[in-house]
Amino acid sequence: MTGLLLALCASAGAFYLYTAVVLGWRGVGLGPPPARAVRRRRSLSDWLVQAGLVDVDVRQFVAVSAGLAIAGAAIGLAVFGGPLSALVLALCLATTPLASYRVRRAQLRADAQRAWPRIIEEIRILTSSLGRSIPQALFEAGRRTPESLRPPFVAAQREWLLSTDFERTIRVLKAGLADPTADAACETLLVAHEVGGSDLDRRLEALIEDRVLDVQGRKDARAKQAGVRFARRFVLLVPFGMALVGMTIGNGRAAYATPGGQVMVAIGIGAVVACWVWAGRLLVLPEEERVFYE
Repeated sequence: MTGLLLALCASAGAFYLYTAVVLGWRGVGLGPPPARAVRRRRSLSDWLVQAGLVDVDVRQFVAVSAGLAIAGAAIGLAVFGGPLSALVLALCLATTPLASYRVRRAQLRADAQRAWPRIIEEIRILTSSLGRSIPQALFEAGRRTPESLRPPFVAAQREWLLSTDFERTIRVLKAGLADPTADAACETLLVAHEVGGSDLDRRLEALIEDRVLDVQGRKDARAKQAGVRFARRFVLLVPFGMALVGMTIGNGRAAYATPGGQVMVAIGIGAVVACWVWAGRLLVLPEEERVFYE
């Protein structure tokens, strides 16, 4: 038995040594993660950055979710008088923080999309008319960005002051912003800084025009969806109001508390949530994908 264990340890050591030296693999698994898993981790990382959740404490998130779950259970018991409906409402309210972070992410992304044409225009003016260097123009424009976009620019400027390596600086900025427009603008500035050339002004102007058209198109789409988004709120308000009215009529609350009533309440809540999520998916505007990953 000891000989078998020693043989297994020796074969595992030989495997890891061979894959590390020949294949460059440093993990402890049987191979590098598949491309789909890498893309999934990158998407999750981008989502957290775009929602401003990089520094969020997981314990606080869990505590808030648990508190909302308890509140949902209490409401379910008070209104419907049964454990099944209380459990369903608790699960629904426990997902509220995640939904609020999704809304926060959408708002931050919309603010960034509206701000980037002006940022790129300011960089273009600083480099072409005022003679600023590309790093200096980038950091000057970054100091006048919206509050939510400033921390990545501050981190990038700190990296530039420490290393004077513009490629590493751009990498820090792109990771902090996690935005397709930022990727395109940063790569354009990086190429112009390393290769040089006199067409930076023209390239930035073309990028500005493209971003302005994208922002205007999204603004028009949201304006057309405004009525539908307002009506979507009734998916939550109207059924809950009807449930409250039904509780006050006759033996409505007692009917809710029966096993059959509890099942119907759970089905009704599930249908409302499903309709809410389905309507939200229909209203989602297509998002640009990042293409300049490191």
